[in-house]
Amino acid sequence: SDKEEATLNGIIHNIQQEYQANIDKFSQDIIIAQLELLLTYSERFYQRQFITRKITNHQILSRLEEILTDYFNSDDLLERGIPSVQYIADALSVSPNYLSGLLKVLTGQSTQQHIHDKLIEKAKEKLSTTDLSISEIAYDLGFQHSQSFSKLFKTKTNLSPLEFRRSFN
Repeated sequence: SDKEEATLNGIIHNIQQEYQANIDKFSQDIIIAQLELLLTYSERFYQRQFITRKITNHQILSRLEEILTDYFNSDDLLERGIPSVQYIADALSVSPNYLSGLLKVLTGQSTQQHIHDKLIEKAKEKLSTTDLSISEIAYDLGFQHSQSFSKLFKTKTNLSPLEFRRSFN
């Protein structure tokens, strides 16, 4: 906001003024204190955006779900592999850092963790409803190597893909 910007600009002005005008034994401590104040306000304003923009943030989260669902249900997984955080952020017109911060506040997860969870949901669906081999499922989900898929699946579910599939038979 304009008020937040004015607060930060005021602190920056104080730092510049101290640096240029008052070089004495207190200058370093005063500049350090002003820098700490600047960082504290910056953190406050950064965190506040997640609270004050609740409706917009939930719209971004809904849109993220749509993007991932569309991506996983299209040929994009085969053609481009697993979507990157940058790809998702670009599709949402936000920065990767903002997206990860937002998801951390709303879901407790990073963007990468969220992508992996959606991927595992898709994998579980394929494992429980198709007769495709583990390698075929891994390939369909954008993995170049089935070992990478199996490792991620085991990390997320504590079961190998084969163990998960057997639990349905």
